[in-house]
Amino acid sequence: MDLDEESTSRRRRGQELEDAILQAGWDQLLDAGYNGFTIDAVAERAGTSRSVIYRRWSDREALLDATLTFGLNQGRRAVPDTGTLRGDVLQLLHDANASRAPIAPLLSVFMGAYFADSGRTFEDVRYRAFGVRSGATMDTILERAVARGEADPDRLTPRVRSVVVDLFRHDLLMTASALPEEKLVAIVDEVFLPLVAPRDRPAAEG
Repeated sequence: MDLDEESTSRRRRGQELEDAILQAGWDQLLDAGYNGFTIDAVAERAGTSRSVIYRRWSDREALLDATLTFGLNQGRRAVPDTGTLRGDVLQLLHDANASRAPIAPLLSVFMGAYFADSGRTFEDVRYRAFGVRSGATMDTILERAVARGEADPDRLTPRVRSVVVDLFRHDLLMTASALPEEKLVAIVDEVFLPLVAPRDRPAAEG
C-alpha cells in the first residue's frame, strides 16, 4: 500500500489507529509467524501505510515489541473470586487455558527465532507484556487466602507464589495445546496447595 495517510474514506486517528495497527500486527504474527512479520505486511493488513507506522514505531523490532504486549494482554480477565483458594487457582488456570492455548503453537515456534535474533528471554517478553502486574493476580488470590486462613504467609516464597504459573506455562509450551482438566487439578491439588497450606491443617478443599 503506497499511501502517505489513512484513507479519507475511513480516517482513523489516535488510539483507534494504533489499536488497529497492533491488531493487524498480532493477526499477521499468528498467521505468518516471526519471519512473516514485516512492516509492509502489517501496513497492508491494517489498511494503512509504512509512514503511518514509522511515525509511531522506529523499526520492526519496536513494532514487534508493541504487538506482543498488545496480543499477550488480550483475553485477560478479572481476578477470580470463588471464595476458596483452590477454586480461585483452578479458575485462574481455566482462564489461562482458554486465552493462551490458541496461541501456544505460535509461541513454541516463534520464540526460538525471536530469541536468537533479539537475545531476549521468555522472561523479558513476559515483563514487557505485563510489567510488575505479571504476578499481581496470584498475589491478590494469596492475600485473600491468607486472610481466610487457607495459606501460611511464611510459606509464600517467590518460587512458591509462581509455581502454578510456571508449571502451567511449561506444559503449555511443551505440548502446544490446552492442558486437560486432570493436569490443571494435579497442579493445584498435588503441588500447590500442599506447599501453601498452614502446617497444622490440611490443604483446603474447594
